[in-house]
Amino acid sequence: KPILATVSDDETWKVWSVPNCDLVMSGEGHGSWLSAVDFHPSGTMLATASGDNTVKLWGFAQAACKATLADHTQAVWSCAFHHTGDFLVSGSMDHTARLWDATTARVRQTFRGHVDSVNSVAWQPYTNNVCTGSGDKTVSLWDCRSGLCIQTFYGHMNACNAVAVSARGDAVASCDADGVVKLWDVRMVAELATVEAGQHPLNALAFDRSGQRLAAASDDGTVKVLDAAEGQWQVAAELRGHEDSVQAVQFDPSDKFLVSAASDCTFRIWQ
Repeated sequence: KPILATVSDDETWKVWSVPNCDLVMSGEGHGSWLSAVDFHPSGTMLATASGDNTVKLWGFAQAACKATLADHTQAVWSCAFHHTGDFLVSGSMDHTARLWDATTARVRQTFRGHVDSVNSVAWQPYTNNVCTGSGDKTVSLWDCRSGLCIQTFYGHMNACNAVAVSARGDAVASCDADGVVKLWDVRMVAELATVEAGQHPLNALAFDRSGQRLAAASDDGTVKVLDAAEGQWQVAAELRGHEDSVQAVQFDPSDKFLVSAASDCTFRIWQ
């Protein structure tokens, strides 16, 4: 049965059943707001990122904190498990991203090079490459083995708030505080498209499985759905219903629905 995890400024995480939205489990233990959550690929635990400068790993068996990853020196904005589940990457306001061993809770690599907050991290599927989006207006790709930056994509005119990588790993999407979405060809290190999705900052991005649709969470309370159906990327729909800034979006693995979460203290499931 599908489940969904949410995190909140109220310092808690919650797991819900989908689509009936019954509360299954919740946990607390962070000392500040929570910014991000990710399920372990095995489905046995989740990771949460927080304004208390840490990432915590939580086991579902007891809903208890199994480990605290505490090397960042400022708030952590983003976290994501590697597809193997062995590693986790986090992005922080301290200008770094860090690679953690999910078993030992130790830092394996620190990615340095951004000159502002690392707002978003995402794995390039089935590789050891991590994508980061930063307040310094750049998007970078890093090799986890060496800790070195492989590529940097330049073009945003304002802070990059989120990045997403397509399931095939060939395209990166990024969005910024001006409401602009950019798509990048990873292999050619080239900009594929720029889409202006309104006047308000965009806070989060998600690809569907096909890589031909993108959801963007907007400060104007809507979710912008972009697609490449006509051969070029454009805003195809706006999902309205939230009463405050949308902070997160995610397609479920089967692409049956899209989930959004907002500052209005609600999450919504769109079909």
